[in-house]
Amino acid sequence: MLAAQSQTTSTRLAVVGLDHDHVWGLLEDIAKEPEVELVAIADPHSELVERARKRVPASVNFFSDYVRMLDESKPEAVIVATENGKHLEILGECAKRRIHFSTEKPMAATAADAREMARLAREAGIKLMVNYWNAWTPATHELFHRVYAGELGPVQKIVVQYGHQGPKEIGVSKYFADWLYDPVKNGGGALVDFGCYGAEWALWLKGRPKSVYAYALKLKTEQHNAVDDDATILLEYADGTVIIQASWDWPYGKGGVEVYGPKGSLLATDDGLLFRAAGTRADAAHSEGEPIALKPVEHETSSPIAYFVWCIRNDKPIENPVAPELNVSVNEILDAAKESIKTHRAVELAP
Repeated sequence: MLAAQSQTTSTRLAVVGLDHDHVWGLLEDIAKEPEVELVAIADPHSELVERARKRVPASVNFFSDYVRMLDESKPEAVIVATENGKHLEILGECAKRRIHFSTEKPMAATAADAREMARLAREAGIKLMVNYWNAWTPATHELFHRVYAGELGPVQKIVVQYGHQGPKEIGVSKYFADWLYDPVKNGGGALVDFGCYGAEWALWLKGRPKSVYAYALKLKTEQHNAVDDDATILLEYADGTVIIQASWDWPYGKGGVEVYGPKGSLLATDDGLLFRAAGTRADAAHSEGEPIALKPVEHETSSPIAYFVWCIRNDKPIENPVAPELNVSVNEILDAAKESIKTHRAVELAP
């Protein structure tokens, strides 16, 4: 394993890829970390490079080839913001050089790639993290602790809804859209883009399902997209179900998870967390439950950069829901969903 880093030096960080629109928020997170030095960025698109130059210190070096960047800038860790289909290739190069690796969700375009990524990282002794924006919110932290404390009783049903009007409709960059709508580079459409959140929640709160059933639609027929834009996934357990609704067709952006047990329900959204006890009537003001006061999140779990660097500097394992083991299962659920869509049958998952 890599030794814990000296607390007197900054962690040398590099970015691979600027064609994932989440990268601009990640650059802001990097700038907030006093123990991080952004040393280099690699991307072949001149327009994106010029945009990035205006947002980072003048000391940051830019490369069109990320392998050359790894060799010349010698970062200790990389943040990857590329198409999903490139994650395995980049992880392989980082593993050879024992460079820690964090990528945007999902872990890979396929489960086979995800399993190989986990193997390479494990054998190289490097940290591998998969970033989901919802992992860092106060509502997520509080929901997780309350569920695991048994406040709902055994989890019987989870309903996850993530989506928006569509990448083109919300105005993503042309570089992001180029691979979001590609079934190989992305791994799918809304099924992958937003379905991964539901799989993440299910595995974190309920564990591995026994089977997966799914169907998907192409509602935007006039766009002639090669990928789905609306998907529903049903995860079956011996004692419960998870319903995942992922869409690029909703009239507005939506992201939330509702967890049900015999004692009540918890609903986490962008805005907060609501609890409704079993047997209670909902009033008009709080139709989905009573608001829960949320505690501030500790700094080391407040953003993907803060957590990733904290784990590196303190030689701590990456934990769920951003850990590699859970995210291999996320990709296995997504692959099973794709197979179910083709066969119109539920797909059994190995334990």
